[in-house]
Amino acid sequence: MSTNRIEKVNSLLKHEIAQIIQREVYFPDGALVTLTHVEATPNLIEAKVFISVLPEDKIDKVLETLGREVFDIQQKINKKVNMRPVPKIRFVKDEIISKAGRIEEILGQLKKDEK
Repeated sequence: MSTNRIEKVNSLLKHEIAQIIQREVYFPDGALVTLTHVEATPNLIEAKVFISVLPEDKIDKVLETLGREVFDIQQKINKKVNMRPVPKIRFVKDEIISKAGRIEEILGQLKKDEK
């Protein structure tokens, strides 16, 4: 499958899933959830939906909530998007955000140590 089509599918899924989550999923404890990106497999069987959560210590509760809601979210996606097959969605933690934060901490510490 062409890379261009997969990129379009990723963008479409990200947009639709973000709307569903924003309108219909309640996250306890005031967690702020952001969909960072979506990666569909070339055969469109599965799509990993990467999320970041603030504060970071709420990630497990958010993933648990999304795990309970994934079937409902999937059904809504199946009805909204005009494509076949619709990839099966799976939510995963986006490690990039936390790694970037850690790198910033290290760089900040190095600047302090230089002075």
